[in-house]
Amino acid sequence: MNPITYVRSTEARAAVAEIGVAEGSSTAGGLPKFIAGGTNLVDLMKENVMRPGKLVDINGLGLDAVEEAEDGGLLLGALGRNADTAYHPLVRERYPLLSSAILAGASPQIRNMASNGGNLLQRTRCYYFYDAGMPCNKRNPGAGCSAIGGLTRLHAILGASEHCIATHPSDMCVALAALDARVRVVSQRGERTIDFAEFHRLPGDRPDQDTTLAHDELITHIALPPAPRFAAHSAYLKLRDRASYAFALVSVAAALDLGDDGRIREARVALGGVAHKPWRLPAAEALLAGAAPSSDAFARVADALLEGAQGQGGNEFKIPMAQRAVVRALETAAAGTVRNDSAGDRAGSTEDAT
Repeated sequence: MNPITYVRSTEARAAVAEIGVAEGSSTAGGLPKFIAGGTNLVDLMKENVMRPGKLVDINGLGLDAVEEAEDGGLLLGALGRNADTAYHPLVRERYPLLSSAILAGASPQIRNMASNGGNLLQRTRCYYFYDAGMPCNKRNPGAGCSAIGGLTRLHAILGASEHCIATHPSDMCVALAALDARVRVVSQRGERTIDFAEFHRLPGDRPDQDTTLAHDELITHIALPPAPRFAAHSAYLKLRDRASYAFALVSVAAALDLGDDGRIREARVALGGVAHKPWRLPAAEALLAGAAPSSDAFARVADALLEGAQGQGGNEFKIPMAQRAVVRALETAAAGTVRNDSAGDRAGSTEDAT
């Protein structure tokens, strides 16, 4: 049994002081950790993958509201539960893409407990990462990657390295990437805001570091920029082995801003299930600027997004699947916003894109 110190905090600065400043991997080295919903951390502790020496309970910080921002966007409290966020009237009205993505993830029970900030920090679901008996660079830097040459059905086709081919598991984060969200954090050194595109990392030679957060930084809010122009034409498509409670093989967050002439003024496309972080290339999106919505135009975006994609045996099917999924998601968005109000939505089944 691993001894754990448990502390409850009611003020953000006190919480980060309890964590303290620590260097090195936060996976198994006994470093203190924040805990909110615990839907991922507790699982990892049960599997002996993460062994924090201290848990700092932050549920008393009061960071659970959805608030209007001064710029016309929204501020999502980091401790707001996923379900409450997805069903909030302002989120559903202004950011239906985000609502749909959240409701495509996990199960109703988990969404009722999981926090917004925790969703950003959840660890990969790579089989080898969860098996403490297998070498894993994400768990133990320098140990090797058991996934390379192993079972790779859920693994990355983009942005991987010789050290790690794991994928990021979140649905919510794919939509946040497409919406240009920003992450507000606090530490003993003060406050800062991180662009969502810079929040998660590709594995490189340090796959144990999932994000650019310092160990003692606490997420307080997720800031959504004004985005009414995308509300009318967005879609979240999740392709998975089961219709619910399954991680994405490929997912696509697509949003379009259409002018009065029907042409595309701006496009947003982000992929999930294919890389160590939500995958978005603004240069690929720019191909649609001024274009009329069409399957051919959408296929060119798909080709640009998937350029350089490389399979690892068992996941090579993801490349053509992702190409077709991008086209389908953009076609769906062009026709009008699709709201996924149920985790069992037929649009999430794998067979639809094969």
